[in-house]
Amino acid sequence: MIKFGTGGWRAVIADDFTKANLRLLTAGLCRLMEKEGHAGEELCVGYDRRFLSKESAHWIAEVLAGYGFRTLMVNRSSPTPLIMYIVKTRGLPYGMMVTASHNPAIYNGVKVFTAGGRDADLTVTAKIEREIAALDAEQIPSVRYEEALAQGLIREDNPANDYIDSILALIDAEAIKQARLHVALDPMYGVSQTCLRTILMTCRCDVDVIHDRHDTLFGGKLPAPNAATLTHLASFVLDRHCDLGLATDGDADRLGVIDERGGFIHPNTLLVLLYYYLVKYRGWQGPCVRNNSTTHLLDRVAEGLGQRCYEVPVGFKYISAKMSETDAVIGGESSGGMAVRGHISGKDGIYAAALLTEMLAVTGKSISALYREITEQYGELSYREADFRMTPERKAELQRLLFEEKLLPDFACVERVSREDGVKCYFADGSWVICRFSGTEPLLRMASEAETGEQAEALIGKWRALLSL
Repeated sequence: MIKFGTGGWRAVIADDFTKANLRLLTAGLCRLMEKEGHAGEELCVGYDRRFLSKESAHWIAEVLAGYGFRTLMVNRSSPTPLIMYIVKTRGLPYGMMVTASHNPAIYNGVKVFTAGGRDADLTVTAKIEREIAALDAEQIPSVRYEEALAQGLIREDNPANDYIDSILALIDAEAIKQARLHVALDPMYGVSQTCLRTILMTCRCDVDVIHDRHDTLFGGKLPAPNAATLTHLASFVLDRHCDLGLATDGDADRLGVIDERGGFIHPNTLLVLLYYYLVKYRGWQGPCVRNNSTTHLLDRVAEGLGQRCYEVPVGFKYISAKMSETDAVIGGESSGGMAVRGHISGKDGIYAAALLTEMLAVTGKSISALYREITEQYGELSYREADFRMTPERKAELQRLLFEEKLLPDFACVERVSREDGVKCYFADGSWVICRFSGTEPLLRMASEAETGEQAEALIGKWRALLSL
């Protein structure tokens, strides 16, 4: 079964992530493109540094060639946002990226991008799934990679310079040069180091890099930039007296940050900081977008700046669509994905990192000082989150309780309840709590926000007690 989640299709290697399933997925997309009138057109295909990623990209290209499509194969491991940028700027109908992003090393997967470099939405992925269901796995045509390359059905290229130059054109490189910042970079054994280090060094930053070798096990850690996985970067920032520590996940679409004091900066805080900077210091105008599990402090800041914050379900395709609809300045999520107006429509940890570096240079303030400037005006909220691993049977049981029986804890002062994506309770005092199933992993996720950490934890605690977690 090939089912797309909130971030493409992901599966455990050698379980559901197999050559046979990759061929089915690609054939399903090919059949859809034929029906849409794209026969014979070119697609961009990229891959990250995970186990089997390069080979998988080649298997995809072989099926594309079998259906008569041409492939622009990025011929080295690359960031996901680079592939999205190429789909957008070269006017391609679709693109594919072999990656499981921040998932554990035993996973791999495929992200599909549509025209304009957007994440494929539910309508598109449902169409691909229907085409896959109608396929005979024994009848999928393909052309051996070397033969397709010789025939011109596959061409290899490395368009990283175009992507790097596009970011340099969007940031204040001169201000960064003058600031002479010392930056520590942790690509988490992933694919950001070439692009991000080139950008930072072009801006005359002093750059130190850790965890840059090719390691398909990601050093034994989850390739997700969070407080638990960035302890080495935090120590490095302190030991080397760096101004900033930057980390990206496995495919470089998410950003993690360590401040000058060695403290982990939560993605909620990053989103608030960048929106405040772009409106207050750069003078941009426009709303912002967040998903339903991301800080409501962003709403306060937007209102204080005379703007509006829009809430959407989890899945960056929803953020991208709302940003396009409202001409939003920024959109983001509590897991570290952000997009900024004027570049690509999807998450880009490299561009976000460059903008954050610019923010320090232009304001002349540390991250902690700038965040104090914000909280002195708009207050501060405490955010808590928890994850619980689910078996298929337990997930089915909880889905019945949550969405059929509509079970709720005995909360007081509930203002409204939304079941658009999970179950989210909004309270009269501005606090909230959400309980939802992950679209990329077998997890039940909870998040809450309140005036104090104890209050936020209590909201999650009531859900845990009710569901026996």
